[in-house]
Amino acid sequence: MSMLRFKVVKDGFSKKAVPVEEPTERPSDYFGKYVFNREKMFTYLPKKTYDALVDAIDNNKPLNREIADSVAAGMKKWALEMGATHYTHWLHPLTDGTAEKHDSFIEHDGKGGVVEEFSGKLLIQQEVDASSFPNGGIRNTFEARGYSAWDISSPAFIVGRTLCIPTVFISYTGESLDYKTPLLRAINSVNKAATAVCQYFDENVKRVYSYLGWEQEYFLVDADLVTARPDLILTGRTLMGHESAKNQQLEDHYFGSIPSRVQAFMRDLEIEALKLGIPAKTRHNEVAPNQFELAPIYEETNLANDHNLLLMSLMKEVARRHNFRVLLHEKPFAGVNGSGKHNNWSLGTDTGVPLFTPGKTPESNLQFLVFIINVLSAVHKHNGLLKASISSATNAHRLGANEAPPAIISIFMGSQLSQVLEKLSSAPIEEILNIGGKSELKLDVSQIPELMIDNTDRNRTSPFAFTGNRFEFRAVGSSANCASAMIALNAAVANELMDFKKKVDALINSGEGKTEAIVTVIRNMFNECKNILFDGNGYSDEWKAEAERRGLDCETSIPLIFDRYLSPASVEMFKNTNVFSELELKARNEVKWEIYTKKVQIEARVLGDLALNHIVPVATRYQSVLLDNALKIKQLFSAEKAEILSRQDLDVIEKISGHIVAIREQVEEMVSARKVANKIECEREKAIAYHDTVAPLLDEIRRHIDKLELMVDNQMWPLPKYRELLFIR
Repeated sequence: MSMLRFKVVKDGFSKKAVPVEEPTERPSDYFGKYVFNREKMFTYLPKKTYDALVDAIDNNKPLNREIADSVAAGMKKWALEMGATHYTHWLHPLTDGTAEKHDSFIEHDGKGGVVEEFSGKLLIQQEVDASSFPNGGIRNTFEARGYSAWDISSPAFIVGRTLCIPTVFISYTGESLDYKTPLLRAINSVNKAATAVCQYFDENVKRVYSYLGWEQEYFLVDADLVTARPDLILTGRTLMGHESAKNQQLEDHYFGSIPSRVQAFMRDLEIEALKLGIPAKTRHNEVAPNQFELAPIYEETNLANDHNLLLMSLMKEVARRHNFRVLLHEKPFAGVNGSGKHNNWSLGTDTGVPLFTPGKTPESNLQFLVFIINVLSAVHKHNGLLKASISSATNAHRLGANEAPPAIISIFMGSQLSQVLEKLSSAPIEEILNIGGKSELKLDVSQIPELMIDNTDRNRTSPFAFTGNRFEFRAVGSSANCASAMIALNAAVANELMDFKKKVDALINSGEGKTEAIVTVIRNMFNECKNILFDGNGYSDEWKAEAERRGLDCETSIPLIFDRYLSPASVEMFKNTNVFSELELKARNEVKWEIYTKKVQIEARVLGDLALNHIVPVATRYQSVLLDNALKIKQLFSAEKAEILSRQDLDVIEKISGHIVAIREQVEEMVSARKVANKIECEREKAIAYHDTVAPLLDEIRRHIDKLELMVDNQMWPLPKYRELLFIR
């Protein structure tokens, strides 16, 4: 059964509403329809194969070729029944997007026809051209061989008529060329380290899971308007445009009634997402006009990351059906809020214990404190690295403004929990573990749930905030691959937990009791890392000065921030956790610097073209109209009256001339700066040159264009303005 609803589509030069069938089933009826999940595995695989595959997934075991052949046969049968004709290894290259090469199932049958085939060999591994993806010099153009390998922990799915198999992507020599490989390494590392620590408290814990709940912010703009904005098409943001008289200052869009066209888009998107196993949960208007958010239920980090990348692709496709374009750039419009992708991160055991939630016994609350303080210590030691993990040319436009976390990593814990932690650093152990509520300091652990759940506020200016049972890494950009931040965070925490266990074991081996040893170590750790705690206004100049005094990383240049990946502490940490080799880190930084340069370079080229070939000619034409009007006034009126009547036009003419001259000069200066920077061979130095000499001119040129927008006749202005782009009709 289905019912009719309507969506708006383009029909020639007009738009019309057309009926769309919508399923009346509950979401639970079609959730995962296009996913080869455990239900499908159980149905399509022999029991022996199913048991072996589930065991391999749950316990991080390899699959033998015989089992892989059996899985491939069952997967192929399901895919063909679902109408699939092709399969692909679905990659996460170093582009923040995904990549895929489709192959059909057909093979020669030896009788002049074809037959559908799909073997375990094709499922497990394929060869991919490794020279044409960003690789940071690991692979030369003539050394093209690379491999994709099946990630059994993330289920295959069907998009359109193609079976998509999530895979890692590595070079011929074994280095990772993607985000998934190091993410899986970081997840495995934090699992091992956290499990070992959990066994101080419960020997039944055999595994610790890393969880991620992302919140995807995005803008929707009418497709016709985007088509008329070359800057939006080519760079994802408006390189010029004076802010609208009305934007977000009335705060009337946030959590407001969702426009009907947008709600129709959201509904379609949610249906498609649910069919692909993406547990879309929340939708709402965001702060800026035309800005919205979608958030799912939390999932295991690797799967959650796959789902976010899949969703970003899905959003673009569904938006086109509704005559929208999705903007995932962190700052598509100046003067209004940009978009982030808050990463809500937590850890939990296979016994069902969330590690960032207080318990009801002294032992469980001590475990809670152990993991909280290990996170604080990891973020303190690697705050520069965590900032580097979310830095990019696009996110640079958002960070530090009064809408997003500052470019300084600090942790918000809430004033009352911070007070508990401060007392922990010096209070006697019997007071720390007293659950009777008799302590005048109220440091007994049984009080922590009330402090956290009931009395901890939120701090929207904090880039890394504790929100009751998880940490919210709010600085991640909306277009980013979540894996970048999750790799750095999970690896840093894993390394800290490993170091923590070594210290505790050393004290226990020297004769100290287990509880006393744990408390001694976390007390020392907290005293060393408490500078990372900040509950105040992260936007204030006072905090920037205070953060520098505390020794936190305050660098704002994106190319220089990337250096944090190659600091001795970062190299050692990634080596200890088996996440990155030094060669892989160096290669990835080459990619980061190169991408930064290219994005600024593209923006400079687009802006130069628009300025000289769109804006200046129109401004000059309008200037001619004003000059012609001034001449006619002088012909019609007396000299005295003509002077009065034409003065305003002459003032505008003079101002337009000034802006035109400035635009031409600054575009020429920008082109010259690019030419100088392009001759630099070192990717790092080239990126620094683009940051220091090219990027600032983008803002200068824009300032003059935006002034012209207010002067030139509206009918002559060549581009849709903010008042048109930012309000859906």
